[in-house]
Amino acid sequence: MAKRSPFGLVMLVICCWTAMSAAESMKYKDPKQPINVRIKDLMERMTLEEKIGQMTQIDRSVASPDVMQKYSIGSILSGGGSVPANRASPETWINMVNEFQKGSLASRLGIPMIYGIDAVHGNNNVYNATIFPHNVGLGVTRDPELVKKIGVATALEVRATGINYAFAPCIAVCRDPRWGRCFESYSEDPTIVRAMTELIPGLQGDIPTNSEKGVPFVGGQEKVAACAKHFVGDGGTTKGINENNTVISQHGLFSIHMPAYYDSVLKGVATIMISYSSLNGVKMHGDQELITYFLKNTVKFRGFVISDWQGIDRLTDPPHANYTWSILKSVEAGLDMIMVPYNYTEFIVGLTYLAKNKFIPMSRIDDAVRRILRVKFVMGLFENPLADLSMAKYLGIQEHRDLAREAVRKSLVLLKNGKSGNTPLLPLPKKSTKILVSGTHANDIGNQCGGWTIEWHGQSGNITPGTTILSAVKNTVDSTTEVVYQENPTPEFIKSNNFSYAIVVTGEYPYSETVGDSLNLTIPDPGPTTITNVCGAVRCVVVLISGRPVVLEPYVSSMDALVAAWLPGTEGQGVADVLYGDYGFTGKLARTWFKTVDQLPMNVGDPHYDPLYPFGYGLTTEAVGMKNKLLSESESE
Repeated sequence: MAKRSPFGLVMLVICCWTAMSAAESMKYKDPKQPINVRIKDLMERMTLEEKIGQMTQIDRSVASPDVMQKYSIGSILSGGGSVPANRASPETWINMVNEFQKGSLASRLGIPMIYGIDAVHGNNNVYNATIFPHNVGLGVTRDPELVKKIGVATALEVRATGINYAFAPCIAVCRDPRWGRCFESYSEDPTIVRAMTELIPGLQGDIPTNSEKGVPFVGGQEKVAACAKHFVGDGGTTKGINENNTVISQHGLFSIHMPAYYDSVLKGVATIMISYSSLNGVKMHGDQELITYFLKNTVKFRGFVISDWQGIDRLTDPPHANYTWSILKSVEAGLDMIMVPYNYTEFIVGLTYLAKNKFIPMSRIDDAVRRILRVKFVMGLFENPLADLSMAKYLGIQEHRDLAREAVRKSLVLLKNGKSGNTPLLPLPKKSTKILVSGTHANDIGNQCGGWTIEWHGQSGNITPGTTILSAVKNTVDSTTEVVYQENPTPEFIKSNNFSYAIVVTGEYPYSETVGDSLNLTIPDPGPTTITNVCGAVRCVVVLISGRPVVLEPYVSSMDALVAAWLPGTEGQGVADVLYGDYGFTGKLARTWFKTVDQLPMNVGDPHYDPLYPFGYGLTTEAVGMKNKLLSESESE
């Protein structure tokens, strides 16, 4: 055995002591330290370049472990339809996220990144996820506890793919259905929208009772950071044009569009996203008065403020015309993280130049980074940076599909049931000789789900597992009932078949954002033809799939029953549950149903209020009961 010199032993002791001291002094790595101490310690170690990296969010398509390490990138996102592979499994998602995270952990300070995705009605970018009804339907339920449960389920399904940040909820108050994002809004009534902010504690967990106002909260590895959006007034633009100008008084702003943000902050929302729209001519991405002076200083929001996708580019017309000025204006206004999402080196170089030359003070940079780090510490990212494969089991589980089915049942609104002098058509009899199911949306999961499903704008076709309304009808009726499906039948076909009744399922095709803006709000072809042909020849119920009220005249008079089903998602069985009386209709309109588009905008309380169906309207039916004797065909006549 070799002898060690006294000098060598001394050096060994010194090296060990130095290493131990360094570890002890890295307070930001110590979970026992208070969060503010950890933030302060980490920020004192960060270079300007590392701070600016934290303020940068990039799309997964331009990310790599090397990019994450080199630039200390703070966040990655999946834009609509940005996926690791077609029909990617949870394991594929988790492996991708973890590879990016390993790049972040290999950086000098090892600051983990946060990964964001538009999980706006379930983890909707992901194949086989449970797709819940869009917000326009959930507002109908008037059920905040149901929405909270949806938040809990969505958080689990987001975590099932290794992701920890959801760009939800949208708390816009849509005041004009011509807006292409109206289906993302719970209601025209701010009271309903405020109640539905219960999605936030569903996603994040219930904030502790002793929590300081405005401090973000994320309660563990089964929860995700939430994002209230889009601040502020996005649902009130002129003619409902997306990204347009909202002209409104201060009283209108603070009584209609702002209240849900108060609730979101009180519930510990981690982040708030800024709107593309303008407020009285001022672009929200550059509105320092509302972002910094009001949201941060007055409301005391202490999470981070994030831009929308290329949102700062749109500060100029044309977009990106003076990018350095756009960076200056938006960061000066109070944006903390910028969703770049592609040209990240241009953003980093621009912000570095502005900071080094004191166009943007270091105090503003530090405020942004402090907020971002606070959210990351609250999320437990430093202790658990890598995704757990055991969470994959939660994607699309039956418990979540059952919850979505319940949400579908409660979101349906019965607008008509029976022609004048006739007996009501609903609930339908399960036992009949032969029935007709028709319409472009009867056998189409994509049409049922609408926008923000697998793709950004959504897509027609059976794009992800689920139950179509046609399948649901077949599952529900008696085994002796013949179900005939014809998408767009002729009157001759109908008359020659002697159907007992017909179900027409039609409506809007999938869209999102500006693509969905519509000045006429008509049902697209061949919907009107199908309604006319079918309802002119046989007793019919029309199930309307749409992201908003649409023009219904002159078709209503020909219908025996009319159901507004909104965008119900993957669980079409919920529609059949109520059509056939296993559950009663309970939904009440959370939006005014106009007669003509010339009346718009028209909301409850307006002096010119003259709707086809008023806010709060909805017929009810009693549940027949699954154990009751099936109605015979003769009993339904």
